[in-house]
Amino acid sequence: MFWLVYSRSFTENNWLYQPKTNFYKQLKTNSILKKITQNPFLKQSLSTLFLRISGVLLLFGFTIFLTKSYTPKLVGQYDFVRSFLLAIGSMCLLGFDQSILYFKGRLASQSAIEELKKVYIKMLTMLFVTSILVLVVILIIDKRIINNYFADQDVYSILLKGAATLFFYAIFTLNTEVFRALDKLYVAELFRNILKYIPLFIGSIALFYWNKETYLVDVFLIGFIILAIVSSILLFSYLSKMAEVEIKENISHKEVFLKSYPIAISGMALFLLMCFDIMFLKKYRNDETVAFYSVGVKLMTIVSVIIVTINITISAKIAEFYANQNITELKKVMRKSVRLIFGITFPVILLMCIFSEYVLSFFGHQYIAAHEPFLILIIGQGICSAFGSAPVYLNMTGRQHIFQIILIIAVAINFVLNRFLIPVYGMTGAAVAFVSSSFFWNFVTTVFIYKRDKVKIFLH
Repeated sequence: MFWLVYSRSFTENNWLYQPKTNFYKQLKTNSILKKITQNPFLKQSLSTLFLRISGVLLLFGFTIFLTKSYTPKLVGQYDFVRSFLLAIGSMCLLGFDQSILYFKGRLASQSAIEELKKVYIKMLTMLFVTSILVLVVILIIDKRIINNYFADQDVYSILLKGAATLFFYAIFTLNTEVFRALDKLYVAELFRNILKYIPLFIGSIALFYWNKETYLVDVFLIGFIILAIVSSILLFSYLSKMAEVEIKENISHKEVFLKSYPIAISGMALFLLMCFDIMFLKKYRNDETVAFYSVGVKLMTIVSVIIVTINITISAKIAEFYANQNITELKKVMRKSVRLIFGITFPVILLMCIFSEYVLSFFGHQYIAAHEPFLILIIGQGICSAFGSAPVYLNMTGRQHIFQIILIIAVAINFVLNRFLIPVYGMTGAAVAFVSSSFFWNFVTTVFIYKRDKVKIFLH
């Protein structure tokens, strides 16, 4: 009977003289492809991962072009204003980029998803107010105070331009999450990982060939104005297709704010952890140092992408098993996730450490100056990967406030360490401050989870 089936496979596939193992390999491959195409969740996860990896590759391609074509001073100015937008933008957003998903789930459960566009308009109104407040504060402060603090005559103009663009940056960030709330997941990931870099990529190439490199910061900021306009046009086209229905629930501005700002605390804390080092390096060193250090941070994001991707995959399972008090399965998921995270990140980190000088010199020979801080950052990230899905666990088990408190303490530690280490040790001090604060919140979160739930989320 086996040989009848085997002979039939030869006739149908023209495999006249291939060994039997090829037959089984093809059956297995076809089975895997069939599972992927027929499983929407798996297909979506792989597509999302592909877009995220594409975004990382695009970012590194741009970084290589930037470091080889622009002076470290200009690259440092770009990284400085980027950090400013990340930190201040997270404050202006007030957590709207995350709470929009909460309101989507709440309205969908009441069959009132059409009300989401009213919530979005309320968020835009408050977003405009917070952005204007930041701009007014920058305008009120005497520019000599800011320039003297950073010992740089260009800082005030950079911050002013950044504050003027803040509203558009925040709109683009919010729109990306609204796409996700509307189940336009591929559109959201496309904007987040690919289209986000296109205006800057094209603009920086044009500036290089026109010998106008000094306008790099301006092109970077103008890019967010373009992205905000394009994403808003597309978003309103989706929202306009929603049928108007009788209002089933009137969500006020106050409720939108009260549900959003607690989420903003954690997000703002994480952004501040990534920005304090850049701000202090700008003050106590120079733009060149900021550029060298930022390359090391960007290389570290390779490991971060692996951790985030795995955490996104298991987050729903954590919530489900915890809600059902299925501790046995919960422990299995956490054990498998931390082993997978560490198993994937360890080889990447090992290779980066071995070839660290070569990797850094790829961006330009002068970037080898960041060799020591880069090793500290990448090894520290490897140690933190052994703690697995610490923040996801707390968020998925309804204890976001605990995570907020831990992060706020970590931010305070990061600020103090940066303040005292960077003036003396420069980039190395910044790397030590970042790794120390990251290890703190991972370790404390892990201990808290084990004490309360007896769940080991660390590598074991």
